[in-house]
Amino acid sequence: MTVSYESVCKFLYSEARYLDDRQWDEWLECYAPDVVYWMPAWDDDDQITEDPQSQISLIYYPTKDGLEDRVFRIKTERSGASTPEPRTSHNVNNVEIVGVRGDEIDVRYNFHTLNHRYKVTDQFFGTTFVTLRVSGEQLSITHKKIVLKNDYIRQVIDVYHI
Repeated sequence: MTVSYESVCKFLYSEARYLDDRQWDEWLECYAPDVVYWMPAWDDDDQITEDPQSQISLIYYPTKDGLEDRVFRIKTERSGASTPEPRTSHNVNNVEIVGVRGDEIDVRYNFHTLNHRYKVTDQFFGTTFVTLRVSGEQLSITHKKIVLKNDYIRQVIDVYHI
């Protein structure tokens, strides 16, 4: 496997840009069909939940079908929480390759997203853990765990916030 650190960063930056530019189809192409997309919640003991099947999650899609449905609702204005669509600015930093196994790369990075809607700007920040599958020169996300570190969220959290 010959995927460079720069290629990994470029891929992550592109995924963030697709959200900012509302390029939903291109954003979905970043994900493998068997992707697990998960944002655990914080419990009463200030620990993140560990099991999306039995504990509360802020977002949980066990396959790409859930992401595709979410994008469909956003694109067709069937999501009251996303109408009008917010303007976002995603910032990805502190990208680290933390493991390589066969055709998979484990990556950890921090994010900071600004979200503007209804004359109000909110900030979301945290750490993301992704597993990237390498197929030739192509990368796809097979697992994404987003740890949102905001203590207070004034609205329903969605894929474009993170």
